[in-house]
Formats: sequence, C-alpha cells, structure tokens
Amino acid sequence: MAGNTDPIRKRASTEATDWLILLKDDPEDAARRREFEAWLRKSPVNAAAWEAMQRASNAMGKATPVHADRWKPLLAELRGETDGDKASDKRSTVNRTGRSTVNGQPAAGRIGRRKAIRFGGIAAAACLLALVVGPDLLLNLRADYATDTAETRTIRLPDDSTVTLAPESAIAVAYAPGERRIRLLAGEAFFEVAPQAERPFKVSTQTVDVTVLGTGFGVHRGDEGADVAVEHGSVRVDHVTAVPPVAETLTAGQSVRVSWAGRAERSDGPVDRIAAWRRDQLIARDEPLGAVVDGLRRYYAGKIIVADGVLAAQPVTGVYNLADPVEALRGIARAQNAVVRRITPWVVIVSAS
Repeated sequence: MAGNTDPIRKRASTEATDWLILLKDDPEDAARRREFEAWLRKSPVNAAAWEAMQRASNAMGKATPVHADRWKPLLAELRGETDGDKASDKRSTVNRTGRSTVNGQPAAGRIGRRKAIRFGGIAAAACLLALVVGPDLLLNLRADYATDTAETRTIRLPDDSTVTLAPESAIAVAYAPGERRIRLLAGEAFFEVAPQAERPFKVSTQTVDVTVLGTGFGVHRGDEGADVAVEHGSVRVDHVTAVPPVAETLTAGQSVRVSWAGRAERSDGPVDRIAAWRRDQLIARDEPLGAVVDGLRRYYAGKIIVADGVLAAQPVTGVYNLADPVEALRGIARAQNAVVRRITPWVVIVSAS
C-alpha cells in the first residue's frame, strides 16, 4: 500500500504548487477557481497537500533575501565611512576560500516572458522582496564587524587575537585597559585568544558570559540560548542572572549549551567537530531536521521552508558540504525520504515524499 501512497502524495504536492501559481497569477478567474475547488474536494491527499502549500506560501511572504550591494552603501553613509574605509572593508571581507559570498547561488537576472508568466505572483513578490528588503540595519549599525549570507570573515584584533565569523554573524568590540570584551550580537564565531593575564578576554551573548584563560573556542548565539565549545585551552561560562547561577569551566573537547532560562547541558566530543563550519562542514548527530536546516539557512541566499512539522522533528545524522547548500539540503532530505523543490530561484521547499 505504501508503494502506491508515495506517488499519489508526490503528485498532489506538485499539483498544489501548480494551483498556487495559477491562482496567484489570475485570482479573478472564476472558472479556474471552480476547477481548483473540484480538485481540492477530490481527495483528502489533495487537501493535505494544499494545506502544506499554504503554510509554505505564508512563510514565503516573510522571506528576506540578502542583497548587500543595495543596503551596504546606505549603511556606510549612516556610519560616516570614507571611500577608503569602504574599499578596505571590501578587501577584508573576502571569503577565506576565495569563493563568492553567495557560494554560487543563482543571481537575480532577467526572467524570460514565458517563465515570468509561469512564476506569476510568486516570482513578482520574490523580486520585490529581493529589491527592497535587506538585513537588519539596526543590528549592523551596532556591529563593528558583520558577515553576509554564505560569507565567513577572519578579523585580527588589536591584541593579535583573531575572531572568525560564520555567515550572518555580527560582533561589537570594546577594548579597555583592564578588559577585552566582545559582544556576539548574532550568529556564531570562533576565537583564538592571545593571553594577557592583566586584561581578561570576555565574550558576551545576551545573559551568558564566556571568560577566556588563553584558548581557542567557539560560541553560537541561538534563539533559545548560547553554545560554547573549546578546541584548546579553557574557558569559564557564566549565567549570573539565572536561578541558580550557572558557572561551568570547560577544557579541550568539552562544550555546554546554556539556555537563556539558565539550564546547562554539558557534552564531550572530538575537537575536530568544533566550529566545523570553518571547513565548510555541517555536522549533525541525531538532531531534528528542522534544526539542521536552520544551520544551513545562513549559506543560502534565499528562503528554505520545511513544509511539514512532523518531518522537521525527524532526527538527522551526517556530514554535509556547506559550499553547496542546495546539494546539502538534498542530502538532508534524502535521509528522511523527503523531497526538495525550488518554487522560485529564491525559495526552496522541503516536504515529505
């Protein structure tokens, strides 16, 4: 029976996509609307596919494709940067591998007449978003250093420490005679810290502080809390406002996940897995598919939508290549017998097969 169900669901999903495009292309066509309603009533599978497609369409409306060439000049003007500053910044933000900052994602070029008709309202909306929506300017104004989608960047700090930023990450630097402090405003970073006993090096992520004792370590700021992992040396991780307060000391190979509410979960693992994104690797160990896709989104210059909540909860284990995010997404989907479909050049949907 299962052998017959998959093709039926797959066909319903394809037809739901076609109906979404057709209805957006000409919402006043009464005959087309009647045909659609007949299709919807024909089968519970069709109704389920349409419901999933509507969820995807709603999420699509929140897409914020990153087009730095449109917002960076405004940001530079607001910051009062000179032309020389901007030229220097451009050189320093080249990806360490020499790749384009969008990892070969399709550029927003002209769409032929036939394709424009087929994409209908969806493509028009995506194009409009691509032109007028940029990243959070407020965040970038607060940051001293930031990265775009699919871009990594290594910065040498005044004390010869270095910080490598993952894509879509931002930091603010505040050095004083008695302290070196970094605020991780968004995303993820790896630090190689030059020891200075008289000037502690601290990294802050909202309510979680990391104090460095001369080390290399990674910090990730997420929606639920912060993750800290040590490659070599040691750090202390504090959440002083939690009840009870969190105070954890980590050494090489150890990590801790601290929620904003104050729950701490320690773990141990190979040091080569720490900040694996520096080597273009996404490593998952029995993690929910939705969480793994979240890690991939920073490498794709568009919107990735997981249309099925049950699918998003399924565990995924594997090592995926961040240099090719679409192929990595297909590999993640294959692990759960799911399918990846491109609705427009900027929107990809993952759904159950």
